[in-house]
Amino acid sequence: MTETRDIYSITTDKLKLDIDFIHRFLTQSYWADRISKEIVAKSIEGSLCFGVFDGDRQIGFARMVTDNATFAYLADVFIEKNYRGKGLSKWLMQIIMSHPDLQGLRRILLATRDAHGLYSQFGFTPLNNPERWMQIHNPDVYKK
Repeated sequence: MTETRDIYSITTDKLKLDIDFIHRFLTQSYWADRISKEIVAKSIEGSLCFGVFDGDRQIGFARMVTDNATFAYLADVFIEKNYRGKGLSKWLMQIIMSHPDLQGLRRILLATRDAHGLYSQFGFTPLNNPERWMQIHNPDVYKK
């Protein structure tokens, strides 16, 4: 699937993704500091991915970890700094949320430190009953 708007496009074609670009951005993010290129590639293999492009140059990315039936987790959403403020993250979210494989899911989760305003526009809310949720969290897993 590829959608185009003006000079920009969003595609789910994994062959078009620039793994080096994605890896470089993620290693500078607050959520994936020091992640290896091999782990990034493996995460892309197991996810429904969305690449954002200016012509042939990748400028953004997002991925959904999903079973395509009941559950999805939105991860690694970003637009390169020089392209922010152009409505691309909102367009990316529109494309993601309307994707046929993500319709009818019981639950879609995400975690964010600073983009609550964006995600709330697409129906995301704080967890109901957060006391029911548990996690295993290893924040140093990429620090070797």
